Amino acid sequence: MGEEVKGRILVVDDERQIRRFLRISLTSQGFEVIEAETGSEGLFKAIECAPDLILLDLGLPDLDGQEILEALRTQSDVPVIVVSVREREEEKVRALDNGANDYVTKPFGIQELLARVRRMLRFKASQSGESLAIHFSHDRLHIDLGKRLVHLGEEEVRLTPKEYALLERLCRHAGRVVTQTQLLREIWGPTHIEDTHYLRIVVSRLRQKLGDNTQAPYLLQTEAGIGYRLLVEPDGTHDSVGKRE
Repeated sequence: MGEEVKGRILVVDDERQIRRFLRISLTSQGFEVIEAETGSEGLFKAIECAPDLILLDLGLPDLDGQEILEALRTQSDVPVIVVSVREREEEKVRALDNGANDYVTKPFGIQELLARVRRMLRFKASQSGESLAIHFSHDRLHIDLGKRLVHLGEEEVRLTPKEYALLERLCRHAGRVVTQTQLLREIWGPTHIEDTHYLRIVVSRLRQKLGDNTQAPYLLQTEAGIGYRLLVEPDGTHDSVGKRE
């Protein structure tokens, strides 16, 4: 229960039992919890109370959660984890495209949710330094976006332009799910948003080159039918990769 995982969390959910369960679970981990039972109240507290993270239900009595996401993103970049019974891929993709950082389906395991909350807050905290969005590392993998260098141990990893473009975008959203539609639009262009096979091929090659387990990937994770999540952490250094020759 270190200092780095503490923060203020806004829970927006109309179910009193869910709010109580989350309040008890989160406060036991050292978080401050603010509650809202309607969408309008959630939007007000999101601005008034300046939370570090929001847990948002989509099925609220006054506003749909998708509307809340759209409205919230016009005035704040606070991380949002959607926690909803809606499990259709279309809902998940829409929420992520509307600005959600992650999506958890009810019923959920509290330990998994807490892990996602901690990871999201660690990444948010790491972005407070200007250099922290440049270098990323995971075990033997080191990525320097500023110099466009990727190393696995002491060996430089040679990437094609499309492989690097994919890695760069996933790094920029490290820990978040990036939708297939967003990746295809940004890397291949708007006329290729249905060409998911392009993406699968590049993801497969990238996993091999980064030393990921292609049978059970742990670094470049697939969210089935939605998109991909890269689990690397900004390392906060200026020269951990750049000094290699």
